[in-house]
Amino acid sequence: MSVPTPDTPKARQTIEHRSQLVEFLQDGCKPRQNWRIGTEHEKFPFLTDTLQPVPYEGERSIRALLEGMRDRFGWTGMEENGNIIGLVDPEGGGSVSLEPGGQFELSGAPLECLQDTCEEVGEHLHQVREIGDRLGIGFLGLGVTPTWAREDVPIMPKGRYKIMREYMAKKGNLGRDMMFRSCTVQVNLDFGSEPDMVQKLRTSIALQPIATALFANSPFLDGKPNGFKSFRSNIWRDTDPDRTGMLPFVFEEGFGFEQWVDYALDVPMYFVYRNGIYQDVSGESFRDFLDGKLPQLPGDKPTLKDWADHLTTIFPEVRIKQYMEMRGADAGPWRTLCALPAFWVGLMYDQAALDGAWDLAKDWSAAERQQLRDDVPAMGLEAVIAGRSVRDIAGDCLRLARAALLERRNVGCKGRTEAQFLDVLDEIVDSGESSADQLLKLYEGSWNGDISRVFRDFAF
Repeated sequence: MSVPTPDTPKARQTIEHRSQLVEFLQDGCKPRQNWRIGTEHEKFPFLTDTLQPVPYEGERSIRALLEGMRDRFGWTGMEENGNIIGLVDPEGGGSVSLEPGGQFELSGAPLECLQDTCEEVGEHLHQVREIGDRLGIGFLGLGVTPTWAREDVPIMPKGRYKIMREYMAKKGNLGRDMMFRSCTVQVNLDFGSEPDMVQKLRTSIALQPIATALFANSPFLDGKPNGFKSFRSNIWRDTDPDRTGMLPFVFEEGFGFEQWVDYALDVPMYFVYRNGIYQDVSGESFRDFLDGKLPQLPGDKPTLKDWADHLTTIFPEVRIKQYMEMRGADAGPWRTLCALPAFWVGLMYDQAALDGAWDLAKDWSAAERQQLRDDVPAMGLEAVIAGRSVRDIAGDCLRLARAALLERRNVGCKGRTEAQFLDVLDEIVDSGESSADQLLKLYEGSWNGDISRVFRDFAF
């Protein structure tokens, strides 16, 4: 989840015309030389002696982790109602935030090359381990909690999460599992123009299930196999139909920023952030807000900051703000945290690769795309669309991405290019086994059915 949008003079502008909403998105367009890579990843903190979730308060707590990182590494603390709920790099190098159940999220800085973003990931993991080791806290990278019941997960003291938790109970069956028992890794990428945004959005939505299969890493729930390769992905199928899904309208002729605005306006609201307080307006219409007709704030009209905050409450497979967010992957081990941005940068930031990726998916119908989305959480690389397996399509995607990353000619340690970060994905395609498949093999083999072994063998 995102922290409140920065309070700048432009953000405080009152929205008088719908065109301002479109212009807000258009302002995200950047020339190619200014395109950047922003990596976000979440992980589950756990108490190393009991393997239980970490409470917010206490000597061994989320608060202690945040305060320890603030004091040791020079982060600036973010507070809400006197509680530290995140960290910001005072030099603009990203932030650390809390998901609803205490999941630790790094929201990385916008960086130029994959070597930089992977170094950032490594430094972040070094910091959380250093403070965590002092407190007896470890960190696990999986798509869902393997053993904890939903009611066992602590609730973080953030106002927006209270509103979301209560509203989630009214929509779908798994929304609160999304909030409290899931972790993801995503990459945020830029677009150069409206046509560029449209091509990238269509291609990445269509191919998002391919990424889900490659990064599948959540086969356990409640201490046993759950029947899925990516239960995290399955959760999103039963969370809230008003704000999730494969967005077939994106593939219709004439789609652009205006159509995204229309979609977003019709997503029910969660909150309005005023004077440091999240006001509960769940279920209300942003269109009514534009007219000053919110029952909870009569006569009050939204600012661009309110619009930006509303866009963070929309959860499709790919999300548009002033950049594009790829949202289809499970959290996983360190190598996959660097592989996810490599996969999408390779496909999205080179025109030949983007054209080739779109060629793979352009003939799929909306029904076929939806069926693939529905099949992949359980079937993973074995799912099929238009007569081809996801494993085969993933291989094609990786060849396109690798060629594009080699063409970027960004050379790092020991003369290796950004393409090195795809190696782990090539291994998955070659073997036909995702992280989820490997975990299930261990469960059935050397773990002898003891899922708690994942905390020892797969902690960061």
